[in-house]
Order: sequence, then structure tokens, then C-alpha cells
Amino acid sequence: MAFLNMERQTWAFTFGILGNLISLMVFLSPLPTFYRVYRRKSTEGFQSTPYVVTLFSCMLWIFYALLKSGAMLLITINGVGCVIETVYIAMYLVYAPKASRVLTAKMLLGLNVGLFGLIALVTLLLPAHGTLRVHVLGWICVSIALAVFAAPLSIMRLVIRTKSVEFMPFSLSFCLVVSAVIWFAYGALKGDVFVAVPNVLGFVFGLAQMALYMAYRNKTPKAAVMMVEEVKLPEHVKADATPAPEGRSSCGAEVHPIAEELAADDDRAVVVIDVEPPTTCAAAAAAAAEADGAMAAAPEQAIKPDTAIAVEV
Repeated sequence: MAFLNMERQTWAFTFGILGNLISLMVFLSPLPTFYRVYRRKSTEGFQSTPYVVTLFSCMLWIFYALLKSGAMLLITINGVGCVIETVYIAMYLVYAPKASRVLTAKMLLGLNVGLFGLIALVTLLLPAHGTLRVHVLGWICVSIALAVFAAPLSIMRLVIRTKSVEFMPFSLSFCLVVSAVIWFAYGALKGDVFVAVPNVLGFVFGLAQMALYMAYRNKTPKAAVMMVEEVKLPEHVKADATPAPEGRSSCGAEVHPIAEELAADDDRAVVVIDVEPPTTCAAAAAAAAEADGAMAAAPEQAIKPDTAIAVEV
């Protein structure tokens, strides 16, 4: 019996080491995204909620491992996770818009300071003897772990809306699935239901993210789709030669569309300027000045008759 118990503890330690390694890969998997944020100096619309909630979860699991003996492997990986998530959140606060920075700061104060402090206070006020503290804190950790696994739902919604998997790398989803399997085995071997239970949901959400990635990996993002409308000229353009009103000089020039048969010939808009040959701008100006009793001089500018301007569309 002692041999079986020793072998079980050995397997639990092995899975715990593997869980630390895989969880480290999970923590580091958003590095390409944050490198892109650093390079472009913009968060490009993605949210900080998963990182704030993950930091809160790591803090709770460290507190849980300190209250429960024999959980050193939980302390090591969640301590590293706290450092990594803090770096991510700091980068987000640097490059995010003002409204997003304010929202992230409020979440940090509400979760990582206010709620964590309240949970720690309530737990420490419980009787020290027995397992009541561990059980209460354990179920709290389970509920928060479920929220952590559900936090990527916002990213999944973004993927569906934009049809882009840019902010949901496949490596993150794959590592999440493997991590859930290993930590479930660790919790089962250690007899720790608070570690084993939430990883079942983590496995399900990981598979859902992988399926979503496979569905949208070759889709064209909506932001890259441009709607282009083709504008065509009217099929029938009729000539409308309306004489100029009396008393108004147009320097002998009148602009109107060419006849219908020329416009329908091709896709060019043709404009004809008709000129009365004897009339010049100088003559028109002189006639107007003489009618008012004043003399005006203008440089003579001749316009060639029947000039056509063809504009390619």
C-alpha cells in the first residue's frame, strides 16, 4: 500500500512538473501579440480582461497553496504567472487608448486589490483548525478558474465578428488543452478536487478555440473588405440647347452635351463648346460698357469654333 502511495506521489510530481512547463508556455503564448502591440504602439482593439482575470487567479492559487501543505508546484507556476501577467498588463496600459486604460485600472483595483483583499480577510477570519479555510478558498479558486477559462470568450466573439484569428493564436489554444489534461491528472493523483474540476471546463474551451481557429484561419477579415460601387454614365444623353437669357453675355460660347448617338457610342462623356464666330470677348465687353455709359477695355481673346473636349471615364 505504501509502495502504491509512493508511486502515486511520484506520478503526481511528474505531472506537476509537466504542468509547470505547459502552463509556462500558456503564459508566454501571447508574446507575439504583445510584440505586435509594441511594434505598432497600439493595442488595436483587443481587451485586457483575460490578463487581469488571469493575474487575479494566480494570486488566489498562491494563497490557496500557502494554506494547503504539499502544493509547492502550484506556488512556483502561479508565481511566474503573476510576473508575466503583470508585464502584459503594464504594456497594455502603455499603448491602450485612454478609455481602455481607465477600464483596466478599475478592473485591477476592483479584482486584484479589493476582491482579493476581501477574500483573504474572510478566509483568515475562519477557524484555523480543520479544513474549512482550505475548502472555502478552494471553491472560490474553482469559481475564479472557471471565469479564467471563460475569459477567452471575448476573444472568440471578436474572432467571429471580424473573421480574423489574429488575436487568438493556435498555439495558445493547443497549450490550453494540453495544460488542462495534465493539471486534471495532477489533481486526480493528488486527490485535490479543486485542481481537477476546473480543468475539465478548460479542456472544453480549449477544444472550442481550436475549432474556431480552424474555421476562420483562411477567412478574409472584414476590415480588409472594401465595397466598390461602379458608376456608369447615363445611357441616353439628350441635347438641350437653351438660348442664353437676354442682357447676359457669355462671350459667344455655350456648353451642352453632344447628341444622343455619340454618347451611346462608348463610355466617354463628350462636351461640345459652340461659339458664334464673329463675337469675341472684347466686343461683348465693349457693348456692355457702352450701354451703361462707361468705357471698358479687355484683351481680345478669340475662341475657336466647334471645339470638342472628350473626357475619358
